[in-house]
Order: sequence, then structure tokens, then C-alpha cells
Amino acid sequence: MPSLNTTAGICGFVTRIQAEATTDGQVTLTIESDCPSIQTLAVRLPSVDPFREITYRGEGPLVLATARECLPHPACIVPSAILKAIEVAAGLALPAGAGIAFDTKE
Repeated sequence: MPSLNTTAGICGFVTRIQAEATTDGQVTLTIESDCPSIQTLAVRLPSVDPFREITYRGEGPLVLATARECLPHPACIVPSAILKAIEVAAGLALPAGAGIAFDTKE
């Protein structure tokens, strides 16, 4: 079961995401966060269809649609982290770190 921790940025909120593939092809999500908005998102995303989540075609990712309804900041990286966890749990991607870093040497 892939799990990852995300520190979203200047807000300082930490989110832990666990994703597990089920026998019926879904991915079950367990999301714990210091952020009240992510807590709301977590309640609304107990499980997802990984094949819906990997494309913008059709209805597009449920994670992003739900994030739009729950989160005040569109730049929050947690929805992307959730999508990565889903891909890995479903065997659609390999687990590899990702990140955003500002060059502050100017």
C-alpha cells in the first residue's frame, strides 16, 4: 500500500495519503491532514476509479473536481499527491519522489 507525506507549502499543513487497490479495481484512500479543507476532501473521497483519475478525458479526475469544491487554493499540491498515490496503488506508475523547490539565491 503506497503512502506518502506532503507538506503543502507556506501553510505548513502536513497531509499523509495512503492508497490501496481493491479486488474490484478501485483504489481506497486514507487521507489524514492538519488542513481542515483537506479533511473535508478526504471525507468525500473514500475510493476512486484509477482509470478515471489518470486522464482529463470524459468527466476528468474526481480528485480534481472534488478539490475544486473543497479547497480555497488552486495551487495546493495535495490533489496532485493524491493522484500520484492512486497511480502507484493501481500499478499505473512507479513510486518516485516529486517536488517543487524555489531558487531563492537571487
